[in-house]
Amino acid sequence: MGNAVTSMKKAFDKMFGNKEMRVVMLGLDAAGKTTILYKLHIGEVLSTVPTLGFNVEKVQYKNVVFTVWDVGGQEKLRPLWRHYFNNTDGLIYVVDSLDRDRIDRARAEFESIINDPFMRNSAILVFANKQDMRGCLTPAEVAEGLGMRELRARKWHVQSAIATRGEGLYEGLDWLSSTLKSMQGRGQATSVGTSGEKQSKGFSLFGVKL
Repeated sequence: MGNAVTSMKKAFDKMFGNKEMRVVMLGLDAAGKTTILYKLHIGEVLSTVPTLGFNVEKVQYKNVVFTVWDVGGQEKLRPLWRHYFNNTDGLIYVVDSLDRDRIDRARAEFESIINDPFMRNSAILVFANKQDMRGCLTPAEVAEGLGMRELRARKWHVQSAIATRGEGLYEGLDWLSSTLKSMQGRGQATSVGTSGEKQSKGFSLFGVKL
């Protein structure tokens, strides 16, 4: 009887159990990354200061558990971004839609991320944040500004968002979770990583092994 229950539990876990995904959330400073992270994690907007290292939280949406790394977007920290790419299934790139002056800089950083060998399989979700602000770029203009229509053989989506209100955030996660599960269901790799000894020598920041 016990074996039957165990087998049934394993079958249900396989069909309906939680699936873990590793996601890195990047973007220029002041784009709204930390606001998005904590709005998703605890449903509240916290007073935030510029992230000097990283924040990491587990966010569950439906039956997918995302480990979300929010990495500081200040210019001096951007060279460290690549150390978070190992074994990453999805990229969330946050754009301040009101910051028209830096859309070219946002594109340059975006291209350096998606062209990294460790990110070549990752699904790409872009939050066009601050859509409540007068004069902001539309999601279509953000997609154009980042050059996303030129991407080939990549899964991507631009989601309109107002992080302070939580608008658009779960719609974006819905796309990301369904896309990743679909890709993996077809046997398509969503992450690239090292293994064995190489992986054990990962980057370390503030005493946390990455």
